[in-house]
Amino acid sequence: MPRTEVAVITGAAGSLGAAVARRLAPTHRLVLLDVAPAQERLDALAKELGETLAFGRDLSTDAAWSDVIATAVAAFGAPPTAAALCAGGWAGGTPLHETADDAAYRRMMALNADTVHQALRGLLPPMVAAKRGSVVVIGARPVERPWTATEAAAYAASKAAAVALAQVAAQEVLHHGVRVNAVLPSVLDTPPNRAAMPDADPSRWVTLASLAGIVAFLLSDDARDVSGAALPVYGRA
Repeated sequence: MPRTEVAVITGAAGSLGAAVARRLAPTHRLVLLDVAPAQERLDALAKELGETLAFGRDLSTDAAWSDVIATAVAAFGAPPTAAALCAGGWAGGTPLHETADDAAYRRMMALNADTVHQALRGLLPPMVAAKRGSVVVIGARPVERPWTATEAAAYAASKAAAVALAQVAAQEVLHHGVRVNAVLPSVLDTPPNRAAMPDADPSRWVTLASLAGIVAFLLSDDARDVSGAALPVYGRA
């Protein structure tokens, strides 16, 4: 099958980002994005998948995103028409009333909400200009069930902000032929999560392959009539 579309994946050096990249690789030329220290992992993934650009850099500015889009157009002859925003992080372990400062809150908003805000600002204009495109934002179950994030209020708030951005943007670009959706996974079955929760039953968690498949569906033309959704992906957790 020819790789006719261009897809951007943020957080591509992480477990989920890499899984999404491998799922999209048969049909998409890829632009893998993550922080600078992840460049080696990005390069290894790009070598594995082929027809792939890899950027380990700060993407918190308009200029950085403009450069990424321009480089993709120069390399592939077309702007991205798909994007999976997998960049993010988790912090918790302390009830809100016991936190000593706002460090965790600021970090969670930067990793989970600000990254989505900047990515949407960078990706949506060329999609709107082309009258086609699809973006998937990675939210989390606490967006709909905030009580499941006790001792991680900052994380829950940042993911709720990210999904709100996605759903508002979805309505704004709907009539331009561009779709924006979000997925709300519970616990993902990743090596770090297994190490952090050795007594848990990972068979109840969401597998990377399952979530990557759902992201791929939402990015595909099969989901042409789905926009503004926040899809629960809870497994049995």
